[in-house]
Amino acid sequence: SSEVLEAIENVIQGVVQSLAQKKPPVLTVANRADWRNIEFKDSVGLQMIPGCTTKQIRSDCPQSARRFALTLKILSTIYKMVQSNTYATKRDIYYSDTLLFGSQSVVDQIINDISCMLKIPRRSLHVLSTTKGFVAGNLSYTEEDGTKVNCTCSATAVTVPSNVQGIKNLTSHAKFILIIEKDATFQRLLDDDFFSKVSPCIMITGRGIPDLNTRLLVRKLWDSFQIPIFTLMDADPHGVEIMCVYKYGSVSMSFEAHHLTVPSIKWLGLLPSDLKRLNICKDALIPFTKQDENKLASIQKRPYIACQPLWKKELEIMAASKLKAEIQVLTTVSADYLSRVYLPNKLQFGGWL
Repeated sequence: SSEVLEAIENVIQGVVQSLAQKKPPVLTVANRADWRNIEFKDSVGLQMIPGCTTKQIRSDCPQSARRFALTLKILSTIYKMVQSNTYATKRDIYYSDTLLFGSQSVVDQIINDISCMLKIPRRSLHVLSTTKGFVAGNLSYTEEDGTKVNCTCSATAVTVPSNVQGIKNLTSHAKFILIIEKDATFQRLLDDDFFSKVSPCIMITGRGIPDLNTRLLVRKLWDSFQIPIFTLMDADPHGVEIMCVYKYGSVSMSFEAHHLTVPSIKWLGLLPSDLKRLNICKDALIPFTKQDENKLASIQKRPYIACQPLWKKELEIMAASKLKAEIQVLTTVSADYLSRVYLPNKLQFGGWL
């Protein structure tokens, strides 16, 4: 915490010095949205390069003066929380003055900018994300406040903890981890008692694009157990994008890649090639939108696809057919085909990429 306080004090000192010299204060932050600031490493995923381009948040410029003021306001909130050892979610910070901040996304972006500017992970700033992910299966752990959580005996899923770094005593006999894109599929597998029927496993869903806590938990489970991690996604560009976030990280959070990515994650399904192999009826597939075409084209150009020839092939199949499928399409074969046949066969015979 002293490191965090010192980093914030240095920023404020810079502001005060500028004012003393009658110069308008300026904050310099890394340009997080620029692919030119990103390098791809097999072992880490997408990470920010050391000498990346920056942007200035100026106090004397009408376009950025408001941003400058809000950044100082949030820095002051963080400083007080670290000093008093209290925590708040991003939503708490937004609701402390909704009129001032204007929207939740403004608060989210500024907090990420601050984390990147100070080179300090967000949880060390005492800012917690609101969690939306679920976990179930063969896993138990103790939360920071001493609460014991057992995901194994629960017929319902457990919410991913809001302070993943604080959990300890993780125990599991799981043979693998299954990341599931959507809540509906996750619930279906939970109802089918999938995690105990096939072999003990841990199931996780970020319910779409994963929040920070879900990604931190996947990484923590990988560090703790070093067991295979598979993904079950829709066979569409959006599903591939979500899988890449878990595996290689995202451009906007590349400054934290070391804590968030698991490059050993495997693509279990739903593969575009599975659709032909299983004779899925064309009427059950969904035609691409222009947005899908653009998304797929952008994914195909990314640096990590070049080192994944089998993934490249699958994306080419998708691009050629211009058709996409949700995991639910497997119910057209039979109602419980996913949990009874598809997943057990894939896991038994190595049907992943």
